[in-house]
Amino acid sequence: MTEEKLHTLKYPIGKFVKPEYVNNETLAQWISDIEHLPKNIEGLTKNVATQQLQWVYRPNGWNIKQVVHHCADSHINAFIRFKLALTEESPTIKPYREDLWATLIDGNADDLTDTLFLLKGLHAKLCLLLRYIPKADLTTKTYVHPQHGKRFTLDEAIGMYAWHSNHHLAHIKQALEYKGQF
Repeated sequence: MTEEKLHTLKYPIGKFVKPEYVNNETLAQWISDIEHLPKNIEGLTKNVATQQLQWVYRPNGWNIKQVVHHCADSHINAFIRFKLALTEESPTIKPYREDLWATLIDGNADDLTDTLFLLKGLHAKLCLLLRYIPKADLTTKTYVHPQHGKRFTLDEAIGMYAWHSNHHLAHIKQALEYKGQF
């Protein structure tokens, strides 16, 4: 398999690029994308057999169930990062080893019920918070991600998590389309 094909499988919707200017429509779309992630995952996985949850979206990639469980792990961290940025002065967030989290028992559970339940509640609470961030705070409140050595504004973080939601939805669709075979 070519490097280009592997890159396309890894980033089926491309990498996130923050627009120069984030307008109200873009922000509303991003929040909507985040809000609909649990329903979209549920729609993609509700009739998937346990064996199909083992299908990967690319060679050496996570399987479907790991992607679903990862979305919950990642977005729990996102929720905390937003709250820290809103209540502290440019906090340095704690990164986590998502690759290792995906190997833990809860990252490999065949039953997605609890994770989908968690995602639904988490995203309802997260999107409530995101919709009521004061406009000025979107570009002035930040957090520092030490792995990236970068300060992220809240509007950029909303865009990244919207991208992240769509990125992993595309992974699930890809795994189902290719039936885990490449």
